[in-house]
Amino acid sequence: MRQARCPRRWTLPRAPVGRWGGADPPTWSTSASSPAEFLPGSQPAGGRKEGAGAWEPWPPNPKAAAPRRGRAGLATMATLFSQTQRRPPLLRQAIKIRRRRVRDLQEALPHRAQEIEPTSHHLSPEERALLYEEALYTVLYRLGQPEPTHVGESSELLRYLQELPTLLHHQAFRMEPREHEQMLQQVQELEKPIFCLKATVKQAKGILGKDVSGFSDPYCLLGIEQGVGVPGDSPGLQQRQKAVVRHTIPEEQIHRTQVITQTLNPVWDETFILEFEDISNASFRLDMWDMDTVESVRQKLGELTDLHGLRRIFKEVRKDKGQDDFLGNVVLRLQDLHCREDQWYPLEPCTETYPDRGQCHLQFQFIHKRRDTVASRSQPSYTVHLRLLQQLVSHEVTQHQAGSTSWNGLLSPQAATVLFLHSTQKDLSDFHQSMAQWLAYSRLYQSLEFPSSCLLYPITSIEYQWIQGRLKAEQLEELAASFSSLLAYGLSLIRRFRSVFPLSVSDSPARLQSLLRVLVQMCKMKAFGELCPERGPLPRLVTEALQTGTTEWFHLKQQQYQPMVQGMLEAGKALLNLVQDIIGDLHQCQRTWSKIFHNVLKIDLFSMAFLELQWLVAKRVQDHIAVVSGAMTPEMGESLFQLYVSLKELYQLGPVLSERDGVLALDGFHHWFQPAIPSWLQKTYSVALERVQRSVQMDELVPLGELTKHSTSAVDLSTCFAQISHTAQQLDWPDPEEAFMITVKFVEDTCRLALVYCSLIKARARELSAGQKDQGQAANMLCVVVNDMEQLRLVIGKLPTQLAWEALEQRVGAVLEQGQLQNTLHAQLQGALAGLGHEIRTGVRTLAEQLEVGIAKHIQKLVGIKESVLPEDAVLPLMKFLEVKLCYMNTNLVQENFNRWSWFWPLLRTK
Repeated sequence: MRQARCPRRWTLPRAPVGRWGGADPPTWSTSASSPAEFLPGSQPAGGRKEGAGAWEPWPPNPKAAAPRRGRAGLATMATLFSQTQRRPPLLRQAIKIRRRRVRDLQEALPHRAQEIEPTSHHLSPEERALLYEEALYTVLYRLGQPEPTHVGESSELLRYLQELPTLLHHQAFRMEPREHEQMLQQVQELEKPIFCLKATVKQAKGILGKDVSGFSDPYCLLGIEQGVGVPGDSPGLQQRQKAVVRHTIPEEQIHRTQVITQTLNPVWDETFILEFEDISNASFRLDMWDMDTVESVRQKLGELTDLHGLRRIFKEVRKDKGQDDFLGNVVLRLQDLHCREDQWYPLEPCTETYPDRGQCHLQFQFIHKRRDTVASRSQPSYTVHLRLLQQLVSHEVTQHQAGSTSWNGLLSPQAATVLFLHSTQKDLSDFHQSMAQWLAYSRLYQSLEFPSSCLLYPITSIEYQWIQGRLKAEQLEELAASFSSLLAYGLSLIRRFRSVFPLSVSDSPARLQSLLRVLVQMCKMKAFGELCPERGPLPRLVTEALQTGTTEWFHLKQQQYQPMVQGMLEAGKALLNLVQDIIGDLHQCQRTWSKIFHNVLKIDLFSMAFLELQWLVAKRVQDHIAVVSGAMTPEMGESLFQLYVSLKELYQLGPVLSERDGVLALDGFHHWFQPAIPSWLQKTYSVALERVQRSVQMDELVPLGELTKHSTSAVDLSTCFAQISHTAQQLDWPDPEEAFMITVKFVEDTCRLALVYCSLIKARARELSAGQKDQGQAANMLCVVVNDMEQLRLVIGKLPTQLAWEALEQRVGAVLEQGQLQNTLHAQLQGALAGLGHEIRTGVRTLAEQLEVGIAKHIQKLVGIKESVLPEDAVLPLMKFLEVKLCYMNTNLVQENFNRWSWFWPLLRTK
């Protein structure tokens, strides 16, 4: 049979070249910033290029281009208002960061990335003046009834636009009262706009059939009647008359739709711009007519279908040739209309012959032509509305932040009213409004904190209405730049998601998930695909950002734990803290973050983070062990043991062997710690020995209680052995043969400690009983000693279970000869148990011998007793002595020791 192998020499294999070299991470700001902050080549504020998504201040040099106040000053700034914003291709740079950083990780530590302040979203005084004039003009010349959720009083809107001490939470432009009054007076002196009603004749249904065929050939005449209001409160009370439009509106102001032939449900969808001067004395009028074509009676008889058609033929013969039939009209007071209306209106008759004449679907919108503001005269409506929207939204967000609350994405009624009036008066299409919202919100999101869900509506709206041809080249470029900017900024947030979305903030997971959904929705847009065709798939970009961010986070943590004192022990503690933080981060990824990225993008964040971090950790640990292996002090051994335990926990988080794509850097990491194993085993034994000695010295050999008949040192010893077993479980050495030798060492040390304890506890009993005159007190201590030894024997007997001998036997089956584990470990255990049994029996024998001495004394007294004494009375003292001793032994000895004592006493009597 092969002999058991001696423990091999604990040597550290040469550390292989790691995947990663050292790298010093950039220091990132925890506040949301523009993407330019996270890109190389950026310059400090004052000389930097414009970051994507930032609103470049106009003029670029306010001091050099600042005009004077007033109309002349505003006119001077007109060209500055429209300066084109140039943005670098940030996404391309963001992708290159990952590739360059992977190369740099093999080289020396790089310098920290330069901190860049985000571009301010606040306006300069000149910029505010332009927009303030536009906003005041919009409020002063508002038209139409207010919407139910909007502010009806213009005075309240003006208060919102200025800065008043009593309305600090309603400041949009931060104008001083004096400035506000001057600007308001200037705006009132401007020329009024041309008021227009944008009327769209959509369709009609259920109209009268005037032709022989039962259908009509309808068309509409419409216009604005000036100077005459419609009597009464209802349009139905107007005086009925034929040809209302032709009789009341000049011919050059009458508009006409196309003729839709042979239908009772015509569809026109035609829009007309109708000018008017005074809304209080103006009415909208629409007449619907049936076009009468000149046809012969023979042709009409060919279309005849019933007698009703025959009566129509006779009627046509009697009337004038080419005279159109009146189908109904709609008359509405302009002052009763809202800024936007979209309704079905009944067609009113001129006689009671046919009261039900169907309905007509009309859309109305009050708009301005020739606005006299500087911005309106020099800039496209879309551009002005975009800047006004951005200013009001930024005001709403900052006001909520100043009040320590988060903006929920809803504008105040004042801001919503101003923006609604401006978009309506400027006649902006829904598409351009959505585009303005997207540009404003996507830019502000990169400098202010508010829910990214606010971006979903404009994205969806742009996607629904997307037609590339409706935008000019500069608008297409601006939209493409906004996509690239937000994508780059979103990737920068994803790269830093651990600090930007910390789990200490309850809504962080929801905010991250919302951002991912916005990016997914944006990258799925037709507009994004057409304007940004070179962009890679979003999952790949996000994966690269996560990989880069994980590496940066690792280096940031490594810098954070950099010790002030450069020593091996301090470096070990720093590395241990780093590994423990990595374990905590991977647990967070597993529980929370990975689920979010998988649900939205099908990205396995946990596996990616584990693979990145284990390479970095492996390199740092190997370098550290290579340095400290030559100076293995007890303190360094303890530090390495804690590091080993943490690495084992980290390694166990990874995928199982059957699910791996390749070899991990941490595979076989236990070999790195082989030089420290002797130090660990010696440290474990030394600590346990010191604890045993200390517990015995403090033991007074007094039972802990009636049910617990051993003393405090036995309890401490049980705890000490449990700690040794826990250390063995923590070690759990992967190599079977080495694990067997380590287990042999643990068992050997445990058995040695048991024998040392027996020697120490007996010495302690002799020490305490040396000055005792009371023999009963000495017997009490002896009972406690044998009880402590019995308790120790029970603890030693649990070693096979605590050290998992059965599992170890299965692991070493292919390494050791059959039965070698039994011959080694069990032999050690049986030897220790035999030694303990001998010590216990020796103590019990001593107790039995003491009893024998007492019995001998009573028997000697019986020899000299008088014959007159009855035998029963003579034996009574001996019986009482035995009863007392038996009760005493039964009380002070555990059951096993009492049985041994009962066995020894008759044995001694036979000698």
